[in-house]
Amino acid sequence: MRLGSALLALVAASGPVRSQAQDTAPAQTVVISAKGYASTDVDTPMSLSILEREDLLRRGALTPGEALRGEPGLAVTVDSAQGLNPVIRGLKKESVVLLVDGMRLNSAQPQGAVASFMSLALAERLEVVKGPASVLYGTGALGGVVNVLLPQARFDPGLTLRANLGGESANEALRAAAVVNLSQGDHALMLGLAGARVQDYASPRGRVEKTGYDSGSAIAQVRLRLDARQQLRASLQRHRDEDVWYPGSIKPLANPALGTSIIHSPLQQRELGEIGYSRTGSGALPLNLDLRVYRQAMSRSIDSRALRLEREVAQTQVEFETWGVDAKADWLVHPQHLLALGLSAWRMQAAPERYLASPTPLSPLVRNDPFSDGQIDALGAFVQDDMRFGKLGVLAALRLDHVAGRAASIGNGVVTRGLARSDNATSWSLGASYEVTPLLRPYASLSRAFRAGEMRERFEASPRGDGYFYLGNPQIAPELATQLELGVKGADAALSWSAAVFHNRISDYITGQPTGTTQGGLPVKATVNLGRVEISGLEAQTRWLLRAGQWLNAGLSALRGRNRDLDEPLFQMPADELSLGWDGRLAPGWSADATLRLVRRQGRVATRFSRGSENATPGFVTADLGLSWRFAGNQQLRLALRNLADKTYHEHLTEGLSGQESPAAGRSILLGWQAKF
Repeated sequence: MRLGSALLALVAASGPVRSQAQDTAPAQTVVISAKGYASTDVDTPMSLSILEREDLLRRGALTPGEALRGEPGLAVTVDSAQGLNPVIRGLKKESVVLLVDGMRLNSAQPQGAVASFMSLALAERLEVVKGPASVLYGTGALGGVVNVLLPQARFDPGLTLRANLGGESANEALRAAAVVNLSQGDHALMLGLAGARVQDYASPRGRVEKTGYDSGSAIAQVRLRLDARQQLRASLQRHRDEDVWYPGSIKPLANPALGTSIIHSPLQQRELGEIGYSRTGSGALPLNLDLRVYRQAMSRSIDSRALRLEREVAQTQVEFETWGVDAKADWLVHPQHLLALGLSAWRMQAAPERYLASPTPLSPLVRNDPFSDGQIDALGAFVQDDMRFGKLGVLAALRLDHVAGRAASIGNGVVTRGLARSDNATSWSLGASYEVTPLLRPYASLSRAFRAGEMRERFEASPRGDGYFYLGNPQIAPELATQLELGVKGADAALSWSAAVFHNRISDYITGQPTGTTQGGLPVKATVNLGRVEISGLEAQTRWLLRAGQWLNAGLSALRGRNRDLDEPLFQMPADELSLGWDGRLAPGWSADATLRLVRRQGRVATRFSRGSENATPGFVTADLGLSWRFAGNQQLRLALRNLADKTYHEHLTEGLSGQESPAAGRSILLGWQAKF
């Protein structure tokens, strides 16, 4: 197929690509994040996960991490009910780039999940690129990319409304969301609101304290159609969480007689504003163009509270402000070559204000800023050629980046010199796929990605979860990741499947090295670059039409990580996992689904690196059931039962004192309603 014809087919296929209990499935699943423009999954030489709005609502997830749990190649770190951070192929937090509508969520992540700074109830789609993706997204994309796509203002005549309401028994949660689209002539307006009130959840052992929180989101976009090919847009987003506690952060104070401390965030919010321009090409050699300027601010109040003393021993207020510019173009320069070009630049600034109880937890709070006027600048440009030679597809890309970081001072103003560093990095990828048949498309890819040090690693001195006190290193060098992936995909109206094996080697791994000293009663590690780590894995998934309206699903993940410097398993690797599912039509308007999740015991733990803070985690099996009734055309009621057997378990990547991690929620009933008018 010529690339020009393929692009026209993608436009027609850009609606929902998967829903429950259909008699057939579209053979082409459309994804945007993999190549930077709409393309089909089966023609992309990399591993992807895509969740549509129907999938998100069916799972009843409040955050992206919760929605992605159980997907092949994906996992979550857990330090609270709100703090579920996506993990891609064993890499997390700073090694994963998080996007909302293609715009980066820049922020340090000491506790909680930056990915939770949005309401998933408003999302249209969740896309995950698994594996190094710096060639399109720059620094940080060693593990991959998570892109949350929100509703866009559409030029559909008149007024449309979609809404959903829901509740859950385990955490007594109440949630609601609504999106309105209004269009007349060449003007379109989209408005969205969402809110959730979540109480402490119940586990099989009883209520887990300090797991409730309140959350709210608002989004808006206006579009002006200049002509049939050009549009202007302006977007606003705001998300706010209140009273978030992090049970996974509970740690003993330096003096055991004073008990333990826990991290608490009274208020955290994200604000984004964007102005953009887009142009759609036409003719024999179409050129598509998109330009945007955006500002995003992530602000948090972060307190450390001594539970026995019933007082704060540390208080921090910080805002990470990012200004960014993106320019992208894709151009069908030849029937066999779709060329993409991109330029991006962003600047993130922060100046945290911190007060510590010093010299003891019983002392008054005194000002002690970890650093002042921190700044990271990034500039990158890429070129990508999507080539088609009959049934052979080749995707080649190259990117150049410049990343610079600096601060006015660190250590409460003590150090003011040697705080600037800049690095140049080259990222690239080369992949190929071949269509033997529609159900057999083998592919191979080789890619290089990098991650420059983030602000905490450069400038902040603070305790970490492994029991060490870390000293930032302003001269930290970037990590480099090189991954080889071999896979196969296939799809038709009755079957879709994929499988992949990969090996990722990371050099100049950013971690901590013991110094032999102590600070605040904790041994000190200096942030340094050490040798290399390696992660290998296998993942597979399939969806099969057993008979009309009846689907079977399966997914498999297995990872092995190795710290070559210490010759032991890599710290916090997800457990092996198998998921089995069924969804099908019971009667006109009625459908049901069942999911079985089987997680293997994880006994491959880091002992020397973690100083015994990572312990083996038992395996577990959970089962979920759901029943949906579609009525009155565009309305649906759903009843679901999660953790059917009321199983006591926790994910291996649950943070907390070894052996005292918070258990996951027990049996829970979910009730939801959604409608479109």
